[in-house]
Amino acid sequence: MTFTDITFLGRFLPVFLIIYYLIPQKYKDHVLFLGSIIFYAYGDKRATILLLSLTVINFFLGKVLVAPRGITEKTIPTVDKIVKAQFEAPTRRTKKSAARKVALIAAIILDAGTLTAFKIITYHSTTMGLPLGLSFYIFKMISYQADLYTGYIKLRPSFIRTAVYFTMFPQIAEGPIMRYSDGDFDKPHGRVITLKKIENGAVLICLGIGMKVLLADRIGILWNEISKMGYENISTPLAWAGAFAYTFQLYFDFWGYSLMASGLGMLLGFNDIVNFDHPYASQSVSEFYRRWHATLGEWFKNYIYFPLGGSRRSKPRTILNLMIVWAITGLWHGGDINFLLWGLILGLIIVMEKFVSKPLLEKAPIIGRLHVLILIPLTWVIFAISDLRELGIYFARLFPFFGIGKTLMKTDIITYLATYWPYFLAGAVLLVPGVFKFILKHRKNPLIIICLAILFWISVYYSVGQTGNAFMYFSF
Repeated sequence: MTFTDITFLGRFLPVFLIIYYLIPQKYKDHVLFLGSIIFYAYGDKRATILLLSLTVINFFLGKVLVAPRGITEKTIPTVDKIVKAQFEAPTRRTKKSAARKVALIAAIILDAGTLTAFKIITYHSTTMGLPLGLSFYIFKMISYQADLYTGYIKLRPSFIRTAVYFTMFPQIAEGPIMRYSDGDFDKPHGRVITLKKIENGAVLICLGIGMKVLLADRIGILWNEISKMGYENISTPLAWAGAFAYTFQLYFDFWGYSLMASGLGMLLGFNDIVNFDHPYASQSVSEFYRRWHATLGEWFKNYIYFPLGGSRRSKPRTILNLMIVWAITGLWHGGDINFLLWGLILGLIIVMEKFVSKPLLEKAPIIGRLHVLILIPLTWVIFAISDLRELGIYFARLFPFFGIGKTLMKTDIITYLATYWPYFLAGAVLLVPGVFKFILKHRKNPLIIICLAILFWISVYYSVGQTGNAFMYFSF
């Protein structure tokens, strides 16, 4: 069951929201936990026991990790200071701190080990898929334990709030990876549901489902057709069109999901979690990845890059830290060599930006923007094609200077653009930050409301026809 399934939109969500809104405030977390488990079990029954087991174990390990007395809301430092103090400054060894360190290590081994084991098993199996949302709720569990250990979580969490944080259905499948403290779980009376949040949430849901169903799924057909044709048979213009088609498909698929996830969270009283901040308006690849899947980037920064030392040490160590993070990022996406290659290439680009081309990119922003708009689609091609031989053929088509014969289908681009140009145009328009901001700013305008309603119902109509095409990040 995905957010675009008619089962979710027409049955689960309306029934759940009616119960959730009618139930007294003190029981809302219980209803959300139960609803989330039902949602998860519908999508992956076999993995439900794994999710519940990890939830219980992480809660009890977290009880050992709760910050010691003396740390209060007024004395909690910022996360950067916490990380710096935790991983650079010497700490006093006490019996309690030793127990907390053991619990933290045990939690990380359990969670990271579970994720790694399933990644390896899935990679070598032709029949077994990765449990639904495993990467995303495991990352939440690790951040929860680290934040308890450092004192970033201010109050002792209850079991039900911990369980809701790990399992809440708007985020269980693909994120965003919200930190415990970002969900108002530490407020005595919980989150507040307001009419404004409901209105804004509904707008984000309409926009998100439209991006997924009417844009990402449609333009993705072009990439699928090119893959079936054989890369050696396509012209250079069509190869570039394919690269941008996959770029748009991945972007609007995941942005659409993130908007729906955030919108659903707002319907439940949570604050908006911005996972995409118009990354294609960036002036560098490093800025792009601060804006793309922002919560995942923050997770890698806070829980891998900073503990490694970040950029506070020597230049060689900073370069090594960046390459380690990007190698892990690549391997997290998949075990095939193309994912590692993708991560390492991005790491090299970001290192070059940080230490070589930064002055040029700052002085000439237009170069930085073109840099992003050309390099990012090329890296997505590496991300998309797992066979290195096929990848080489595709790049030979993109840059036809290295032999591998010339295609006889020189006019294929005309045929395909005649069908797909509206999707490319719509995608290009939506990449402009001002367009999205205009819609949000005028969301109460009757004309915008009518357009959003039409967009929603057309998207639902197409969703019924394609039986809820899965979001692309479900496989990660």
